[in-house]
Amino acid sequence: MSHTHHTHSYKDVKDRNLLISIFLNVLITAAQIIGGLASGSLALLSDALHNFSDVISLIVSFVASKLSKQKASINRTFGYKRAEILAAFVNAATLVVVAVLLIIEAVKRFQEPQEIASNLVIWLALIAIFANGFSVLLLKKDSKSNINIRSAYLHLLTDMLASVAVLIGGLLMKFYQIFWVDSLLTFLIALYLIYVGYDLLKTSTKMLMLFTPDHINIKEVVRVVNQLPKVKKLHHVHIWNLSDDELHLEAHLDLEENISTRDFNELLLEIESVLHDQFNINHVTIQPEYKKEDPKEVIVQD
Repeated sequence: MSHTHHTHSYKDVKDRNLLISIFLNVLITAAQIIGGLASGSLALLSDALHNFSDVISLIVSFVASKLSKQKASINRTFGYKRAEILAAFVNAATLVVVAVLLIIEAVKRFQEPQEIASNLVIWLALIAIFANGFSVLLLKKDSKSNINIRSAYLHLLTDMLASVAVLIGGLLMKFYQIFWVDSLLTFLIALYLIYVGYDLLKTSTKMLMLFTPDHINIKEVVRVVNQLPKVKKLHHVHIWNLSDDELHLEAHLDLEENISTRDFNELLLEIESVLHDQFNINHVTIQPEYKKEDPKEVIVQD
């Protein structure tokens, strides 16, 4: 049995930016809860609830980021590299749960619209837009390369958009006395939360279940490896994401001839190079075989 790691650069997660975002969202949440109760705005309270979920998600993301950097040990051979995927799953699930609660409250309030202190709604929405907008800018770069930060980024981005909707609603209530728009906006915000939350929930679930990444075609991987000299057939193939940065392949390799260990090492280096260059697979574990009696299917159900 042989395996190897390809050296690859990890993109640093900016923990300082997460802490700043946590602090800003704690202040926004407190202000919106007080303002929502004072003004009677359900949209403002729903935005506050979303902001509170942001605080929780950012704390989870921060802890996961710290854990993911801890070294492996005898009892934790992978360390905490999957902590960030778990954090993304938790954050996505909270988005969906919060959205369902908001829809229930919006339907109740829509049946009995209430007069709302629109000036307070407008000012608090403006504060939330600027604070969340700043947090979004802080996390935008790292969100492109890390599923954990992407989950926190989506929380903040959707909350900024929700605050924009609350602002529009506040203006409509102030100038046109259309108070039912508060419930309508709450309902629309909730639907958007479900939309973004479901996509992230699906992605993180696939990674937790060790599913083959969507961009990987296992048949193509096998075809490429089978074309190499001395290779008869690659089978028993498993490909999965350990984390955002690590894509693993584990497989059996049926050889054309009974080669030496030195020859196999040379072949293994060639396989690793091909898999890394063409599929960005950076951790390869290969079990060499020669005339071994076992199933030779690409995917074998153990």
